[in-house]
Amino acid sequence: MADSAQDRQLPATERKIRKAREDGQVARSRDLGHLAALAALALVIAGAAPWLMAWSQRMLATGLRFDHRALQHTTPMLERLGGQTFDSLFLLVPLGGVMLLAALASGVLAGGWNFSLKSMAPTWEKIDPWAGMGRMVSMQQMGVMLKACLLALVLGAIGGVFMWQKLGAFTDLVTLPLPAALARAGALFGSLLLWLLLPLGVFALVDVPLQRFLLLRRLRMSHEEMKKEHKEVEGNQAVKAKMRLRMREMANRRMLAEVPGADLVVMNPTHYAVALKYDEAAMGAPRVVAKGADLIALRIRDLARESGVPVLQAPPLARALYTHTELDQEIPAALFSAVAQVLAWVFQLRQAGSARSVLLASPPQPVVPPELDPHHGTASDAEGAAR
Repeated sequence: MADSAQDRQLPATERKIRKAREDGQVARSRDLGHLAALAALALVIAGAAPWLMAWSQRMLATGLRFDHRALQHTTPMLERLGGQTFDSLFLLVPLGGVMLLAALASGVLAGGWNFSLKSMAPTWEKIDPWAGMGRMVSMQQMGVMLKACLLALVLGAIGGVFMWQKLGAFTDLVTLPLPAALARAGALFGSLLLWLLLPLGVFALVDVPLQRFLLLRRLRMSHEEMKKEHKEVEGNQAVKAKMRLRMREMANRRMLAEVPGADLVVMNPTHYAVALKYDEAAMGAPRVVAKGADLIALRIRDLARESGVPVLQAPPLARALYTHTELDQEIPAALFSAVAQVLAWVFQLRQAGSARSVLLASPPQPVVPPELDPHHGTASDAEGAAR
């Protein structure tokens, strides 16, 4: 069931605005287009006034020239009419092109360049008569109609007042010579255009932000739409959480698989566990093959004991290794001395054989630089040492 307009109270997101733009929904102001087209026409007329004057004189002279052949045959009249039509198009088509370009430029200025064929695609809603009736009687359509009627009324009133005030000037045109009459008519027409541009400018100044506001209002979202979009963008959080958990489990399994091949496991004894491996021929320094905290640390300890890997309880070293190392990376140089002590103990265990129990009774307690121990100088340090 579609959300009602009352439910759509949340502002549209950038994603929905971008999608609407791709569908052809952009804020456009017709009043701005009318203003730009009329202003372009006025500028062209003002700039090309001498040429337009000469063209008008030539057209009138050609049209009023008497030709006795037109009284005998219709062909000359048709030829003259065709020539004048072509001359008129030669003037009107460029003027129309300038006005069209000005209107398009105003649309780009107001809403940016946007080309989309989706708005032209046929849909049932566009040809549905009931939907069309609903759009015709909607508040937005009524507002557009009232605005158009008001603009037409204002322009008609300005044109009527102008014609009333300039009625004498228009009637005097017939008494003037042709060049003077054309110049006077052009000046009157230019004045009328200027007066018409004033209300169009006011309407465009109001209509541009109004269209932007109406578009954002149509694109408002409900809470359900916002949740749906959030899921589409961010993904289902429950599914993502399961995926992250699955990835952690796979990473932990791969890491724990390296514990039986380690040379030593250093513990805190229960909070942290770090498994080290050193191959003098292939490694420049001991490497961390597994590490973990809490339950993972206990799992590393159990696997090490099951595999016969020595487990050393050295809280400062375990904390330093866990904090300052990453998986499959060599230990930092500052811990070389401490790790060398415990590895020497491990190698002695391997060579001792029957004396293994004696060595286990006196494991080393390596010294760790204080700056590498995160619990140095705190109560946790004393507690960890006690453990």
